[in-house]
Amino acid sequence: MFDKILIANRGEIACRVIKTARKMGIQTVAIYSDADRNALHVEMADEAIHIGPPPANQSYIVIEKVMEAVKASGAQAVHPGYGFLSENSKFAEALDAAGVAFVGPPVGAIEKMGDKITSKKIAQEAGVSTVPGYMGLIEDADDAVKISNEVGYPVMIKASAGGGGKGMRIAWNDQEAREGFQSSKNEAANSFGDDRIFIEKFVTQPRHIEIQVLCDSHGNGIYLGERECSIQRRNQKVVEEAPSPFLDEATRKAMGEQAVALAKAVGYASAGTVEFIVDGDKNFYFLEMNTRLQVEHPVTELITGVDLVEQMIRVANGEKLTMTQDDVKLTGWAIENRLYAEDPYRGFLPSIGRLTRYRPPAEVAAGPLLVNDKWQGDASAGETAVRNDTGVFEGGEISMYYDPMIAKLCTWAPTRGEAIEAMRVALDSFEVEGIGHNLPFLAAVMDHPKFVSGEMTTAFIAEEYPEGFEGVTLPKDDLKRIAAATAAMNRIAEIRRTRVSGRMDNHERHVGDDWVVTMQGEDFNVTIDADPKGASVTFDDGTQLRVEGDWRPGDQLATMTVDGAPLVLKVGKISGGFRIRARGADLKVHVRSPRHAELARLMPEKLPPDTSKLLLCPMPGLVVKVDVEEGQEVQEGQALCTIEAMKMENILRAEKKGVVTKINAGQGDSLAVDEVIMEFE
Repeated sequence: MFDKILIANRGEIACRVIKTARKMGIQTVAIYSDADRNALHVEMADEAIHIGPPPANQSYIVIEKVMEAVKASGAQAVHPGYGFLSENSKFAEALDAAGVAFVGPPVGAIEKMGDKITSKKIAQEAGVSTVPGYMGLIEDADDAVKISNEVGYPVMIKASAGGGGKGMRIAWNDQEAREGFQSSKNEAANSFGDDRIFIEKFVTQPRHIEIQVLCDSHGNGIYLGERECSIQRRNQKVVEEAPSPFLDEATRKAMGEQAVALAKAVGYASAGTVEFIVDGDKNFYFLEMNTRLQVEHPVTELITGVDLVEQMIRVANGEKLTMTQDDVKLTGWAIENRLYAEDPYRGFLPSIGRLTRYRPPAEVAAGPLLVNDKWQGDASAGETAVRNDTGVFEGGEISMYYDPMIAKLCTWAPTRGEAIEAMRVALDSFEVEGIGHNLPFLAAVMDHPKFVSGEMTTAFIAEEYPEGFEGVTLPKDDLKRIAAATAAMNRIAEIRRTRVSGRMDNHERHVGDDWVVTMQGEDFNVTIDADPKGASVTFDDGTQLRVEGDWRPGDQLATMTVDGAPLVLKVGKISGGFRIRARGADLKVHVRSPRHAELARLMPEKLPPDTSKLLLCPMPGLVVKVDVEEGQEVQEGQALCTIEAMKMENILRAEKKGVVTKINAGQGDSLAVDEVIMEFE
């Protein structure tokens, strides 16, 4: 076995590989840019080597610099993680030439599967079901229209070298095919330096389901079940689960066997993923093969007990798989939520800055286990597990230079319903402050009826949140549970206040039993009957809820039970109550005596300031360009300026017709959120 492995990556995946290497007794070498000098993966590794400036194209993806680090460290193998150089055949060749093992598949497999046209032809030859389409080179827009008619609308126009949704268009008629061909061709040339385009049938009611394969260099191959990845935004996965709630055993077996056949057809050896699109009738079609470890691999590990990183390392060391297909058992259910540094209330724009608070839920081990590749029992009913793969820490910076992922939060339970409930509690328990993040959105998805039923497609987010995410309005039953908990919490805070030293004589303060809890525009009249173990809260409709938990004034997380069911609240202090965040909702909760509540209803409502004549910066960023001048009349939809954040350019446009009266920022200026860029009349 290798003595030392270099991880050619950063962030959570680098930390993930280090954990397994440490378990195997292998020393690890981290590489880092200037921006990652104090990063978690650098701290965790046995040694670390600096490789350049923050931009990835000057550090992490410069093969020569990584090879210098490999040579300097004396590492015998390199794990590339995902992204960066993980599917770069030239990097794999450079390692081979240097006599260093690449913890990944052979160069030939990377090259064949890296080209969408070539991979589809190989898949067809291997007997893998593929989407009807035209895989030859398409000369021009007229040719694209002709082929689209032959395939049958709707069609998907895709870049051969595409990825991340770039170079991809859907066409429903001749005009859209003509326009989509040219747009895809231009986008592909600009993004990948390769403008080759192909056309295939667009599958309706599509679900994105992928098969995890594992092969060695001795001709053995198995599949480890599937992952459902249909919850996507702009072709980027947000929520994944294993197994899929849609597949039956026969379809799973057919997909798995075809995935292994494809892997063997290209001489694959390592962990890899074959992605399929599946329609409403369970017809499945090959999309592509990812010749690396997937971001969402933890859910497969949780339901199989197989450490995929360990298996990759063993295969790279020339070892045979010790498992057969009959050894693979899928136990329970696992769900992964990707926590991103992006603001869901602002169109998911990236958010950068310092993590002033980062407290993930405690990790809990449970579920199936493999010890020396042998099953060690099963999971008992009611048992749940929590896993958090991360590469950040409290006080650390979310950089503008890299992917905005903060963590991958996973839960496992014997059933899908239990796994979802465990995820709800875990999301509510996850404390992140200092930056915008998508925790509220993820919580909303976990409660969405379509997700809970398992009847989602890849269009879920576009269909269910067409205007973007605007927060959550909680149902009345959830509000009553929060009202009961906050009333009990307020009583604890009131008792604390009565015990403050330095009070005037003969001014003893009594804590009443009757309160009015106001939130989300509703009043809840409650009476509290407290005892040493908790409180019974009675509503004016006769409903009584029992509240127990461990919360003290000043705590930012309240872990409660209401009628025996868990309720976790993020707690902030506001005048006369609390700021409560739970289940994707952000609530101002006021707890008042009946007389104070009566007077509060007479108070005038404070209106938010009018910003309709201001252009505000939607995220921290750099002004790349200002497109207008003072005194200029602008029309609705006209470009006003361009802001760059996390290497993404965002064009800000006029919402209505107006005249620019003042410009407060210029090219090169660094702006904070809501900073005024320009004013109008």
